[in-house]
This record gives sequence, structure tokens and C-alpha cells, in this order.
Amino acid sequence: MLRRFTVDFAIFSMLVDAVLVMLALRVAALLRPWLGEVLTFAQPIAPPINIEWILYPIVALFWVSIQILFSVYDGRRNFRFKDEVTSLISASGLATVALAGFLYLTFRGYSRILFLSFALIAFLLLFAARVIYRLNFRYQNRRDVTRRRVLVLGAGTVGKKVAEQIVRNNSNGVMLVGFLDDDPSKRAKSQVLGTISQALEIIRRENIDDVVLALPSEGWRRISTLVGQLHELPLRVWVVPDYYLLALHSARLEELAGIQLIDLRAPALNYYQRMVKRIFDLCLTLLMLPVFLPVMGILALWIKLDSPGPVIFRQTRAGENGRLFKMLKFRTMTDGAEKMRHVIEQVDEQGHIMQDKRKPDPRITRAGQFLRRTSLDEIPQLFNVLKGEMSLVGPRPEMPHLVEQYQLWQRRRFAVPQGMTGWWQVNGRSDKPMHLNTEDDLYYVQHYSLWLDIVILFKTLLVVLRLKGAY
Repeated sequence: MLRRFTVDFAIFSMLVDAVLVMLALRVAALLRPWLGEVLTFAQPIAPPINIEWILYPIVALFWVSIQILFSVYDGRRNFRFKDEVTSLISASGLATVALAGFLYLTFRGYSRILFLSFALIAFLLLFAARVIYRLNFRYQNRRDVTRRRVLVLGAGTVGKKVAEQIVRNNSNGVMLVGFLDDDPSKRAKSQVLGTISQALEIIRRENIDDVVLALPSEGWRRISTLVGQLHELPLRVWVVPDYYLLALHSARLEELAGIQLIDLRAPALNYYQRMVKRIFDLCLTLLMLPVFLPVMGILALWIKLDSPGPVIFRQTRAGENGRLFKMLKFRTMTDGAEKMRHVIEQVDEQGHIMQDKRKPDPRITRAGQFLRRTSLDEIPQLFNVLKGEMSLVGPRPEMPHLVEQYQLWQRRRFAVPQGMTGWWQVNGRSDKPMHLNTEDDLYYVQHYSLWLDIVILFKTLLVVLRLKGAY
């Protein structure tokens, strides 16, 4: 039986994909005459459509080779389904473009409708194959047939974090067997199977496939001896340094000047997520600006006539990774209100500064009351989005003097671009004191997706229309 993450399964997947791509070409050829009757813009073609036999292995070779380049067959890199689908989409897109260029230079007699339908069918078949693989592995996992059995050495904070990840992803082919730890208080727990000195005995007894070393730094002197012993057994050995606890969001192995190093400030979004988020921000902002520019002109005139001072208020805020920038807003307070912030700031029992926006603020102007209530004072931040200083969706940029009071865990909210709106704004907005928003921001950081951004923007529109929670 094929096991996931093996070379045999990768080769099997390549062969299946090659067959599916050739099948897609054949199906597209059979469908082309019918499409000529259904699609008004398609030129009618009488059946049958004959495709040179040499083209079948060529398209299969093109497609599979490009999928290899995009690591589609790397099971560990595509551990999560969404990562695998992302790799498949990228590879299919490039394969389509590459094949289009190849056919233009060689087999130019085929219709564009036939080629596009082939590309779509090929992607759908390859996607369906991966869904079937996942369902099959999930079924096998329930029977404990192919799951890799993992033993964690060290039941401390780092070991528990590793265990949480394994349990969370147990449907993807891994299963936590238990821990080994020398601490007597930890060994009293049911999942601690014994001491580290009993490792070889327990590994053999429990048929362990993977061992994760999650020992604290003071226990690292034992690692070299332990690893030497584990080399006698047919298993994989992994090391999780407790420096992981110093990471604000996640630690990632990166190369710097040819040296493999652990990045403790690795961004929460990978390159492709960041690129998609940026494209989404730019497209939506450019679509909104023509609508909002006339509104901004009217509001600017009202603010100028209502009270003396500048129309635009520029305030220093902490953005992604704590980088400072000038956030733009329509002025809603009297000129010089920054010097009077003690009016609404309080100190809680732990000595943390917090702002209660529900408290009446005498600094707010008449125009400012309307702008805040309707959230129209935030519109100028669209220019911050265009400059790349902010995103449409993300944790709210914080004031530097409040960031100085943050604990280490709270600074993880800066692992993504800061936004005009976010998860906490649509789940209570200003009805929540500002110092309690960090947990909502961390939820967004940990669950980021483009779909979540779209949901938050839609909810923001509903919240703003109801005038709920804005002050």
C-alpha cells in the first residue's frame, strides 16, 4: 500500500497526472464539435477531430515537468490541502502558457477553444485526483494504516506546542503517540510514556516512525548521544529548538549569505499570500477611489469651515513589524488635541494604558462627531494602502506609546500588514476597550486567508451602515 510522503507515491502521482493530462486532451477533442454548437463565438467544426499521437506524450511531459518545478509532488511542502491547491494552480497556469507558446510555434492548426477547454479539463481532473488522494488517506488514517507515529522527547512548553500541531493535523497522516520526559511531575500525565533514557525501548515497542527532540536548552548536551543511539533505528529524527519561543509569530529556516539560519521574525504570510493580498488591496482601492474622491472633497470643505486647523490629521502609528509611518485621517478633533490625550486615557490595575472611546471626548468637533459615527474619517487611509503602508484588512495600527507597553505575545499582531478594518472591528468595534483587542488580532494572524479578508470587508460594510460601535 502506498504511503504518503514517499518517493513511490510521488512517482505514482506523476504517472497518474500524465494519464489524466492525455485523457483531458482526448476529452477536449471529443467535446470541441459540441462546443461549436453551444458557444455562439466558437467556429463550428465537424467531427471527428484528429490529434497527432505525438502530441499526447508531449503535453503530458510539459505538464508533469512544470508541476515538478512547482513542488506539486512534494508531500511535506504541500502538507495542507490549500498549499497543494495553490501549487497546482500556479503550475497549471504556467503549463497552460508554456503549451500555448509551444503549439503556436509547432502545431498551429488546433483551435483556441479546444486548447482552453483542454487546459480547464486537465486542471479539474488533476484537482479531483488530489481530492480523492486526500479522502483515501483520511480513510486510511481512521484505520491507523498509513499514519506516521510520532514520539515527542520533552513535555515542556515547546513539546506541547509540537503536540498541538500534530493533533491539529492528524488527518494529514501523522499521529501523536506520546511524550518522553525525565520530570517526575510531567511523567504523571497519561501521555508521558517514560523517561528519555527509555527511548530505544519505547520506540521499538510503539513502532515509532518519527522522533521530535523538543528538549529545553539545558538538556541539549544529551542530544548528540541520543541521536547516535537513534541512528540505529529506521526512523526520522527532528529537532525543535526552544528558541522557537522567542519568535513573535513563527520561526522559519532561511538562507542569509549562503548560511542556513533560523529567522525568529519570519512573516506570517508567505510570498504568494503577500502578493495576492497586495494585488487585492490595490485593485479594490483603485476601484473605490473614483467613488470616494468627490465625497472627500465635500468633507474636506466641511471640516475647514467647521473649525480651524488642517483638514488631514497625520498621526505616527506602528505598522507591520513595528515600522513607524504617518497614518492619514480626516481631522475630527480640535487642533492640538494630541497634547490632551490624557482626557480619555486611563491606567488599569496592571499599569497598562488603555483608551475608553465610549467616554465623552470634549476634543471632538461637530463635524468630527459625524465623521466618527459614520467612519468616514478613515477614508484618507486608502492612500496609505496605495503606498503599501497599510492593507485594507488587518490589525489596527497602534500608537507607539501604547506599543511600548505591549508584552511579547501582543507584539505578534504586527506579523502581518496593519489594516483599515479587521477582525476585532467587526466583532465589537469600539464597544471593546482597545487593550482587549489583541486576541482578536491574533486570531486574524493565525487564520489569515483572502476569503477571510473578503468576509471582514463585507461585515465592515454592514457594521458601518448600522452605525454600530463607532465613536
